[in-house]
Amino acid sequence: MKAYTYLLIDFFTIIIPFLFSFHPKLKFKDKWSVFFPAMIIVAIIFLIWDIYFTKIGVWGFNPDYLTGVYILNLPLEEILFFICIPYACVFTYHCFGVLGIQPFTRQTGKWISLALTIGLGILLVIRFGNLYTTSTFALLLSTIVCLEWVKKINLSPFYFSYMILLIPFAMTNGILTGSFIPNEVVWYNDDENMGFRLGTIPIEDIFYGMLLILWNIQLMEYLERRVYSKSSTAG
Repeated sequence: MKAYTYLLIDFFTIIIPFLFSFHPKLKFKDKWSVFFPAMIIVAIIFLIWDIYFTKIGVWGFNPDYLTGVYILNLPLEEILFFICIPYACVFTYHCFGVLGIQPFTRQTGKWISLALTIGLGILLVIRFGNLYTTSTFALLLSTIVCLEWVKKINLSPFYFSYMILLIPFAMTNGILTGSFIPNEVVWYNDDENMGFRLGTIPIEDIFYGMLLILWNIQLMEYLERRVYSKSSTAG
């Protein structure tokens, strides 16, 4: 069973969201036509990033916890990660929207964006050159600035959803980085990050996950607007 550790993490991450996608009130399956194209595009970008960072030793994978199937020098489980995690997270975001659960105001979202922009900017200057820190913080910072102040998109629903998602994130990523098991599934070269961890989780992982889910949601919603616009024009 040890060799199936990462695979089982992927499976248990997606199975409940997948089954509830058919719920008559939630109907996330109706979003598949825009979710899957968005997810594939984002996954390709992240996988290229992943392949390169694995090759140069920014991070790597413990074969003891893998099935041994590799594609483009990445474990199959790591490729599935970019399907299963976005699916579960975007499904959660969708559910909050359907159920009308949104305690954050637009102004709250703006303050969070401002705090992230300032914090990421300071850390980016201080730790510039650490590959994981620099790439993650630079991409997230530019994304937030673009969405919040250029596109003027309301990010408060995303921030609330991601805050809630940090709970399962801590469990899932905790296991991957060595919590609750003898060794880590994914190891990190601390020369390329800030070396600060929450338990076993590098702090960069929180922002890497935020970037991954934010891109999935925003691209999905962009495609959804395109589809709606075309159907309205045709009507």
